[in-house]
Amino acid sequence: MNAQTCLKKLQYVGVLSFATVSPDGTPQIRCISAIHYETDALYFFTARGKGFCKELLRDGRVQILAYTRYNEMIRVSAKAIPVPRADQKKWIDVIFEEQPYLANVYPNDTREIGIVFSIRDMEIEYFNLAVHPIFRENYIVGNRRIKQKGYEITNHCIGCGTCAENCPQNCIKAGKPYQIMQEHCLHCGSCYEHCPVQAVMQKD
Repeated sequence: MNAQTCLKKLQYVGVLSFATVSPDGTPQIRCISAIHYETDALYFFTARGKGFCKELLRDGRVQILAYTRYNEMIRVSAKAIPVPRADQKKWIDVIFEEQPYLANVYPNDTREIGIVFSIRDMEIEYFNLAVHPIFRENYIVGNRRIKQKGYEITNHCIGCGTCAENCPQNCIKAGKPYQIMQEHCLHCGSCYEHCPVQAVMQKD
């Protein structure tokens, strides 16, 4: 698995959930399918009058979520940036050619009400629930850093094994200290809650 494979899987899913935050701080989510995929970027179309567009222009931060038929979750954290004005028509035409249904939504010249945003710098989280133990990994596209999440066991560990006994994925190895295999961790917090000496630390 890698970032490009995740982007290809997003393309196969087709309709993606885009999450933003409104000016009053309430969460917003939309289903978007007017998307063009490059190996290192996403381009998507919306109308300038929509609240979605206004939220992107105000802040730009967005999370994109897809769930595949194979029980894989792919989440993209990124910032959406309007494509330069000189390139808007080019990308609008590309998206309308790839998504013929858009001609029914915005017939003839009404597509000019639209705007195309691009996403180039992104963190991609891949989470596969169909395997045992589960598998998760993070990837970077462009200029982005991975935000560490989950749990880790500190040097306060006394080696009692309570964390391993209570791990639903059996992904904690004995040692000094015990070690969580991060690629198989659910981030459920069971080890954190059961450790008798509070040796487990939450990273996020």
